[in-house]
Amino acid sequence: MGYRSAARTHIGMVRQRNEDAVLDRAEIGLWAVADGAGGHERGDYASARIIENLAKIEAGARLVEEVKARLSGVNNELRAKAAVLGPDALIGSTVVVLLIEAGKAHALWAGDSRLYLVRGGRLRQLTRDQSYVQDLVDSGEITREEAAGHALSNILTNLVGGSDKLILEERHDWLEPGDILLLCSDGLSGAVSDAEIAEVLGAYPVSTAADRLIERALAQGARDNVSVIVVEYAR
Repeated sequence: MGYRSAARTHIGMVRQRNEDAVLDRAEIGLWAVADGAGGHERGDYASARIIENLAKIEAGARLVEEVKARLSGVNNELRAKAAVLGPDALIGSTVVVLLIEAGKAHALWAGDSRLYLVRGGRLRQLTRDQSYVQDLVDSGEITREEAAGHALSNILTNLVGGSDKLILEERHDWLEPGDILLLCSDGLSGAVSDAEIAEVLGAYPVSTAADRLIERALAQGARDNVSVIVVEYAR
């Protein structure tokens, strides 16, 4: 394997249960963070079903296609389960998935869980938040600075379980030796600044960095569940 990784999840300082779930399958180059939709029915169930299904993927599979198929299946399951509860019920979760194959990183996501890349000491967000506030930023109605802490930041425009047909956003990037990748739920990105994240990822090995990022979020009050996966690409 040409990488090292570490995954952590924490309930945070306010929530009554952890609706986040993480997957670290370094042996096949697959990692994922899922964040159950808070305030909706069974967000913890939704995130768990995502991770349970991705955990079944076998080595040698066509990973990108298999991840899409698995997430589509979970989407159908969650839609059916919500329909039993009532016409307005929602059982959903964000997801961000990282796959590494032959030196290339494949990212697939729905919602606002993020993937970052640190290269040469510079932090860059690879994913785009699928949220109402991000749409406002993209249209020029508000600035990125105004988006931080916006009152409507919890409104998502896409989720696994959010609509009958799941549409995942994706991107594909070549990696360089020494690249560090971070998958996280918004419990981290909403509490810890990009500058702090970059500082931690540049200063510590992956396991310690994962611990330190959780600690930084908790020190800020961690009003949401916090999940991180740190991956270092070494080949």
